[in-house]
Amino acid sequence: MSTISDSEMSDVARNVIKAEIGALQSTLSAIDSNFIETCCQFINCKGKILVTGSGTSGNAAQRVAHLLSVGGTPAFFLSPSDGLHGGLGVLRKDDLVLALSKGGSSAELNDFCARARQLCGGLVVVTSTKVSPLTEQADWVVLLPLADDADLGNVVATGSSLAAGAICDAIVEVARVARGYSWKELLFTHPAGAVGRDAEKSLSRLVGED
Repeated sequence: MSTISDSEMSDVARNVIKAEIGALQSTLSAIDSNFIETCCQFINCKGKILVTGSGTSGNAAQRVAHLLSVGGTPAFFLSPSDGLHGGLGVLRKDDLVLALSKGGSSAELNDFCARARQLCGGLVVVTSTKVSPLTEQADWVVLLPLADDADLGNVVATGSSLAAGAICDAIVEVARVARGYSWKELLFTHPAGAVGRDAEKSLSRLVGED
């Protein structure tokens, strides 16, 4: 039996969505010279991007790794746990690590990144906490200025994970354009599903943008 009324349910739902809209809107202020410098690391990377994160940030990181590869920047996801059980051996000096973390205080993630940093070309961190054990070891930090109400109870990573996803989506597209990865190339590597089915139609619509 529900303990709240229909109107209260609507209010709760609207408040969550408003907070998330605010979180996404706030990412616009993160598009600055520091963001551009960070994008350049992805554009010029000669290896692959290892994307990592714990918990909800880990789920968001898997999405980012997929989209980077779709956009022509080779990337893969590795959890801190798997990395600390030998997965770190995948890293080479031309690779970059991209770590997503709202607070930057996960001991497992920080240990992973400290070791990864010694094996690769640099560590990029996307976070909403300016000073943390994670940002202290980062080479480049993209800071998301989020309001306290961006996340449910300022605990569950709802708005913050959306904001991290949005800023990483921006990096995906900046890197795609800067690398000269055409829509034709993208659609060639995505022949399945509705994207592949409509590839010819999409290409005719997008060809003028390349």
